[in-house]
This record gives sequence, C-alpha cells and structure tokens, in this order.
Amino acid sequence: MLVALFVCPLCQSPMQPAADTWRCDGSLNPKHISHPFDVARQGYVNLLPVQQKKSKAPGDSRQSIEARKRFLTAGHYQSLQALVCQKMAALLTTKKSSTNQKDKPINWLDIGCGEGYYTQAMAQTGMDILIAADISKPAVVELAKASKTLDQLWYQEIKDDFTKSAAIYPLVTSAAHLPLRAHSVDGISSIFSPILPAAFHEVLSEEGYLIIAKPDVGHLATMREALFDDVREHDSDKFLDELTPYFQLLETHRVSTELNLSAEDLADLMTMTPYAYRARSENRQALLQEVAVKPFETQANFVIYVLQKDRANL
Repeated sequence: MLVALFVCPLCQSPMQPAADTWRCDGSLNPKHISHPFDVARQGYVNLLPVQQKKSKAPGDSRQSIEARKRFLTAGHYQSLQALVCQKMAALLTTKKSSTNQKDKPINWLDIGCGEGYYTQAMAQTGMDILIAADISKPAVVELAKASKTLDQLWYQEIKDDFTKSAAIYPLVTSAAHLPLRAHSVDGISSIFSPILPAAFHEVLSEEGYLIIAKPDVGHLATMREALFDDVREHDSDKFLDELTPYFQLLETHRVSTELNLSAEDLADLMTMTPYAYRARSENRQALLQEVAVKPFETQANFVIYVLQKDRANL
C-alpha cells in the first residue's frame, strides 16, 4: 500500500490509488469532502483539474505525439535513451546501498513523459515505482496503453519474475501542481521537459536526484539553418543558475548522433518539435522537396545534467 505518496490536486488531502477509482480522504478539505478520480480503461488517471488548465487541450497534440512515436521507435535518439538509463541505473544502485533506503521502495518521477519512449526504458533501471506525468492527455494515453500491454501498470501483477520492471503510474497532471506528498520521490527526470526548481525540490526526498536532458550546441543545426533565416544557438546551461539555490551539479555528459533521414523521418522530426509551427510553411515544403531526392544529413547533440538536492536547503 502506498501511504500518502499521492495527494489530491483539489484539496491536497492524502489519496490512495485503487484499480477503479483514486479517492482522497478529504482530511484537508474544510468540508471534509472526498474527491474521486476514475481510472480510465487504458490505465491512466487524470489529475489535472480544469482550473489548472491554460487551454482546452494543453500539452502536445496527437499529431505531434504520433510523429514522435514513429521517429523515436525508428531508433534515431536511441543513444540518448541509453545514456540516460545508464546514468539512472548508476544512481539507483548508489541509492539502494544507502542505509536510509534499506527496505524502502524507490520512487521516481518522469516529468513530461510524453508517449513513453524514455519512460519505458527507465522502468528497467531498478526503481520500484515510476510515476509518469504529462499535461498532454493524448500522450499519457499512449504510455498507459503500452504499459498495460506489457503488464507494467501499478495494479497489474508482474508475470515475469526474471524481468523486474517498475510499477508505472501514468498521470495527466501539471508539473507546477504535482499531486505528490512533499519529499516523497527519490529522483526526477526531465527529458526535454519543464524545469521547475522549487516544485522539484519540494517533492524530492533528502539527497534526491534530478536528471535533465536538453538539446546541446549544434543540435539539428543544418535543419534549423534550412528552416530559419536567423538561427539562435541552444544555450543549454541557461537554467543552471535557477537550479543552484536548490541543487548541486554532480555530472555533465554529452552525446551526439549522426542522422541520415528520409523525407518521412524529416517530416516527423519537424512535426514533433517547435519547428513545426515556428518555421514558415514554404521553408518546410522546400526542405522536404530536397529530401525527396536524397536523404537529409544532420546531427543530434544532447547534454545530460545529473544533479542532487542540496543538503543546505533541505
């Protein structure tokens, strides 16, 4: 049983997961009302109240999610996935050997999980509970369906004892209003997703870890040069100052991948990035016409930061 890991997004009362309905106990509600949240048939739970939405359908669109799913399934960013999971597994090994962690489950939060390409791989790195959160409902639906097929959802019985996977909790929620008890997770990953230092610090346990992946200098440079007249370089380190009051930087890692893309791959790459709507339509079409003749070559550059909650600010 998960005691007070989750809290109600409406009244912050403790909330207990169940296979059909999650329900808070109403203890922090002035009227002592218990709020129910039904589990969808795909296996996710929507914990995003209307008042926390800034639009009718926040987050990535279904078109963007489908494009990203095709592109990532083809393995174009597999090197990034592998490095993230390698670093995560090393942190979890260290965490498990800690005296404070003995006989306690390790909880991890993947914020901005999307359709789950990175999340599914993370589930095999050694944590016990993996909370997969995204504000995009279509993205979480895709992740939940895949997890359910693999018997990875929190209410499913693990059938293969030889392949230990974390129990996945797919949640539609806001990164700024996480439905989690303070100091309840041992690690957070943000792969091309929001970085909210204060919110992350609040839910992380003592000496909890934060893994961030961002585009690095030169990422998709030839593609951006073809799409935009004025190309701004990625400033990968710009958010580190915001994290300094809360976290200490432990490691920085970089990984690059040469991409040789077909017209279909390139179209998916543009659709899954902000370039889909920032670039002029005529520039996108011209680039795709060029690629119809020969594959498009570019380079994907990523940087990974490994940070730890600062003891001085616990």
